[in-house]
Amino acid sequence: MTAEPRVLSGRYRVDELIGRGGMATVFRGYDLTLGRQVAIKLLNRDLADDNSFRTRFRLEAQAASRMAHPTIVRVYDAGEDSETSPDGTVRPVPFIVMELVHGALLKDIVAAGPVPVADAVRYVDGILEALEYSHRAGVVHRDIKPGNVMVTDSGQVKVMDFGIARAVSDSSSTVAETTTILGTAAYFSPEQAKGEPVDARADVYSAGVVLYELLVGRPPFRGESPVAVAYQHVSEAPLAPSEANESVPRSMDTVVLRALAKDPFQRYQDAAAFREALDATIGGKVPSKRAVGALTSELYGPNPKQAAETARSLRQLSTDTTMKRTQAGPPVAWIWAGVAVIAVLLISVLFWVVSIRPGGEVPSSARLVPDVSGMTYERASGEIGDADLTAFRVDEPNADVAIGNVIRTDPVAGSSVSPGQQVRVYVSSGQETTTVPTLEGLSQDAAAAALEAVKLKLGTVTPRNDPGLAAGTIISSDQPAGATLPVGSTVNVVAATGRVVIIDVTGYTLDAATRELEGPDAQLIVITEADPNCAATDPPIVTTQSIPPGEAPVNSEVTLRYCSGT
Repeated sequence: MTAEPRVLSGRYRVDELIGRGGMATVFRGYDLTLGRQVAIKLLNRDLADDNSFRTRFRLEAQAASRMAHPTIVRVYDAGEDSETSPDGTVRPVPFIVMELVHGALLKDIVAAGPVPVADAVRYVDGILEALEYSHRAGVVHRDIKPGNVMVTDSGQVKVMDFGIARAVSDSSSTVAETTTILGTAAYFSPEQAKGEPVDARADVYSAGVVLYELLVGRPPFRGESPVAVAYQHVSEAPLAPSEANESVPRSMDTVVLRALAKDPFQRYQDAAAFREALDATIGGKVPSKRAVGALTSELYGPNPKQAAETARSLRQLSTDTTMKRTQAGPPVAWIWAGVAVIAVLLISVLFWVVSIRPGGEVPSSARLVPDVSGMTYERASGEIGDADLTAFRVDEPNADVAIGNVIRTDPVAGSSVSPGQQVRVYVSSGQETTTVPTLEGLSQDAAAAALEAVKLKLGTVTPRNDPGLAAGTIISSDQPAGATLPVGSTVNVVAATGRVVIIDVTGYTLDAATRELEGPDAQLIVITEADPNCAATDPPIVTTQSIPPGEAPVNSEVTLRYCSGT
């Protein structure tokens, strides 16, 4: 005999287990009132028994439920049920009802090792987009880590557990205790590790740790205990990502090191600034190894205590009169020989400079092309006219020379030419630009060809399910049609996967299942089929579906069977 499914607050049916963490257990569930699948998170008993925590948890869950953004897992409801133990004790069961996301945890993705740089940037950009929204709403996450980030089957990043970390940290007295609840200190900001008040910049730091782990395959700091890791966050400098993984471009080093600055005022001051810096690294200038080292020194610097001890040691060495030289100096004869050699060299050079004569004067029948590079064309043409030559203007795109200024001349400056000869003056018309063509509705290949035709490049292609579009059809781009861009720029696009997500509708009423599958999110073709071999119900209930839960091509036909017998 099968046990009756548990129903929370008379509304949420608890189905199979789908995940377990340090704070809660997550089940697939069903909202009986709205007829939709949900995820239900039940808080662990040690947290549920704390009255003050339950109050804070409820308030934070309510704050999180007010946030609605594509990169944030929606919180639909939060409440408290009860259960009776075998000994008759009634225990509270706090729960959260959330959006059910089909995909994988970022923790599981990075567990296989470093991810490609483009994917790492895309994942972290999604996290920062969620943080940018939540920080504007006044909500600091406090526990950004791969275990709290989902990547959907279509590649969309979704961050979860907003506000829960605050309820936990407010209930915990020590770093070690908080770490036990949150599961790891690997993503703590230094101010969190020291128990200081935190703001949005703590989330920026944690996002920097996640970016480091995606690029390298491990967090920047590891230790035998959470306290040891927390100490490293406070006092030790991280190894640059490109030094930990040679395949990481050095341009990522400056971004990661800035995000991991110990001092919150030296970090990116908000998620938007972090996103801009991350975007600028794609195709941007690669800093030298010396520049990365200088940034590391600026952000982390030497240990102040060690520096002070070194200074004291140097002062002692410079003032200690008891020390005696233990090695004799060079012989006096060698010193005088060196002085004599230097004197001879100086006299020879002086004689050469005095005796040298000009290599000849310019004939009276010739003219020298003046150096007018960097001048405005008006001034340059005047200089060339004064040299008894004729200027001829040629405009040429150039990103390094200001518009209207001279790039070079032909013949080049210093050339000897005949009087009145024409000198071609190449003047900068600025960076060469082009116009973005209309991409929406094109296939991916056609979009790439259209961009190439105007000297642009197809960049990142983000897949997205769209029930109305065939696979590869461009849905949108990050640059609107008609926008002016420098030649060679990259345009990122969102393309249809040609597939839609099919949920499990068995157990739904036939009408509800049909609405779900024919609705705007799926737009499938539903065919109903009566099954006379089982007893009919009122209303009819779906017993099987021809396409299992998952993904299917757009416009697929789905056959729903229901009982119609007596």
